[in-house]
Amino acid sequence: MQGMTVTEVKGFGRTGGKKEVYRGSAYVVDFVPKVKVEIIVPNDSVQQVVNVITEAARTGKIGDGKIFISPVDEVIRIRTGETGEDAI
Repeated sequence: MQGMTVTEVKGFGRTGGKKEVYRGSAYVVDFVPKVKVEIIVPNDSVQQVVNVITEAARTGKIGDGKIFISPVDEVIRIRTGETGEDAI
């Protein structure tokens, strides 16, 4: 694996929002802070990366997250013009 992109995001799922109190008034914050990790790997590395992430992230509690696997049609390294797996 050569690299990854990590983005701080906000969202909610089954965990819903979280209750906050501001000046004595309770309210629900719909979006909670999360981290989004994007990793592009060759097809033959996908399962290994999924296994590593799953092992590292699993606590057994709600909020461990999800892994979405999507195909990437093409990759182009702008600087060199490399394409496909050479550009990953």
